[in-house]
Amino acid sequence: MKLHTGRIRTGWAVGAGVLALLVMGVVACEVAGWPFLAAPVQRALSKTLQREVQFNQDAGAETGSGAATVRFLGGLTVKLPQLQIAAPGWSERPYFLRATNAEMQLSYGSLWRARQGEPLDIHLLHADHLMVHAERLADGRASWLFGDTRPKDALPDDARTALPTVRDLRVLQGQLTVVDAPLKANITAELQVAEGASSPAAQTGTSQPLRVALQGLVASAQGTYGPAQLTAKLRTARVTPLLSSDANAEAVPIVLELKVGKAALAFNGTVTDLFKLSRMSGVFRVSGPSLAAVGDPLGVTLPSTGAFVLAGRITKAGEVWNVVTDDATVGSSKLRGALTYDTRPRVPLLSGSVTGPRLLLADLAPTIGGEPGAAAAPPAGASSPVAARVLPDKEFDLPSLRAMNANVLMSFDRVELGSLFALPLQPLKTHLTLQDGKLRLDKLVARTADGNLAGDVSLDGTGKIALWEADLRWSGVKLEEWLKQPRPGGGPPYVLGSLVGRASLKGQGRSTAQILGSLDGVVTTSLRNGRVSHLAVEAAGLDIAEALGVLLKGDDLLPVSCALADMQAKQGVLRPRALVVDTGDSTLWADGSVSLKDETLDLRVVVTPKDFSPLTLRTPLFVKGPFKDPRVSVEKAPLARKLGSAVLLALINPLAALVPLLDRGGGETGADNCAQLLDRARQAARDKAQAPPGGKP
Repeated sequence: MKLHTGRIRTGWAVGAGVLALLVMGVVACEVAGWPFLAAPVQRALSKTLQREVQFNQDAGAETGSGAATVRFLGGLTVKLPQLQIAAPGWSERPYFLRATNAEMQLSYGSLWRARQGEPLDIHLLHADHLMVHAERLADGRASWLFGDTRPKDALPDDARTALPTVRDLRVLQGQLTVVDAPLKANITAELQVAEGASSPAAQTGTSQPLRVALQGLVASAQGTYGPAQLTAKLRTARVTPLLSSDANAEAVPIVLELKVGKAALAFNGTVTDLFKLSRMSGVFRVSGPSLAAVGDPLGVTLPSTGAFVLAGRITKAGEVWNVVTDDATVGSSKLRGALTYDTRPRVPLLSGSVTGPRLLLADLAPTIGGEPGAAAAPPAGASSPVAARVLPDKEFDLPSLRAMNANVLMSFDRVELGSLFALPLQPLKTHLTLQDGKLRLDKLVARTADGNLAGDVSLDGTGKIALWEADLRWSGVKLEEWLKQPRPGGGPPYVLGSLVGRASLKGQGRSTAQILGSLDGVVTTSLRNGRVSHLAVEAAGLDIAEALGVLLKGDDLLPVSCALADMQAKQGVLRPRALVVDTGDSTLWADGSVSLKDETLDLRVVVTPKDFSPLTLRTPLFVKGPFKDPRVSVEKAPLARKLGSAVLLALINPLAALVPLLDRGGGETGADNCAQLLDRARQAARDKAQAPPGGKP
């Protein structure tokens, strides 16, 4: 019995000794770094990540860093002269990550999740030099996703877009290249990282200017983003939180200077998750040649404008951006805005309000294809009417209308219309909506010159050709106040009165010029309580005697008993169904056409006198030619007959030469006759439309 007990005790002692030796061996190997396991760990990591992992131990002799070591307690810790993780098979890059004099710590749970295709979560990564090649293809495959054997739909979107997380990063010198097909980005960045570096702000515990706190990361980048060249400079106080995908990570102060194409951005604030900007807050200043230049890289549909400068505050929570601009200058316009951009819906949504004390219509000229502040100059050497175009002919970017939805209230204290107008629209309000490529300006309301303008405008960009429609109404607009009518010597305006009218028009095309060149619809307007320059009426009728009389006594204003323009638009050509101005002195008639398609005028004006004149060359006037250079002429046949008759009679008696130049006048006047005049004008238009080609109406 004693022998048996002794054997048991001896067995326990031997077992304890062996266990102690094993523990001591494990501890010794752990302290030594398991140098003989470097190769097996290398193979195990390669199998786990399904990507070749190399420990280049020969580099230790060159750098003086010694051999590779591996430790397993509390996770996997690897120290080695050089670490390299291969790029995926579809990549042409030589590797995904390479670090020299590197130390890396990973948890076993992180390795398991990486094998399932989630981004690699690195607890610690220190290196003298770090190079990372990050790539993402259009189909979603990314070089930072490891061991993914499942269909790509099985992974959440966050896993497919998040780069590897590094919780403790220290790099003396680093380089990052990003080639991202969905973002159309090809960027190379140089960086230096000193994570945890102290700063005056950190030491005092008080808020200090950001410029004294930046000791964490200094980086510069260049490359392309979309079609534009990109350069950037970034300084941050910390690094690790920026590389974390945790929405609750610490917000890090940063200063960013970015140029994309001709647009420039400066940001001073705090950011969480540098790659996704899960939480972001700060002040910004952005400038460029057009708002569209900023919207294009961000995938946001913004209008084409003149040069601009915006300054304000910006925040981002999750997938929702909020921007408030208290000081925005677009050309000469002064604006304010409070906008929210939500990327969560299938089609991102822009909502909010845009207001401002002053908006110049010329600053929005590029929106409709024109030049900011001026009409586009014709090509060098252009002389034909087609080359000297006036209407904007730049094609719309219709796909951009389908890239975003919008719901924005717009209100401006003052809208400047251009040099032709003496008064602005003051104020102007409308509701802009953009839904699935259909742009609308609803409930447009404006006031000017004691009058009102109201209506709706829409642009349907769902197809290859835009469909445009407008229904506008105006009333009580005083012409003498609204239009600039400068006269030598400060004389009275050429025309006074209140305009009332409506335009109901439709068109289609890929540019403003094409839409106007296809217009169908009706435009009607009338002048109430109108008065018109006596001299202008006599000049239009070539009434020499009466014009001389007006010049001698001074121009006065003739009451207008009837004034109406009723224009029919068909395939971009406007023809008057009735265009009549009736005064106590004369009645003015006009017919012909205005072609928005060809940008030409072909109008004929006839003045019928109502009083006697002893000396008149009265004959129809023509206004013809391109919009850019119209010409005014007279109908030669009636004038030649009058002058020929005067010459023949002058051979008999000089006084008889005046007989052909006498005009007895005649005709009725007054408001009661207005309906008859309009009926005559409309009947004449119908007769002319029904006349055979080359025939007389």
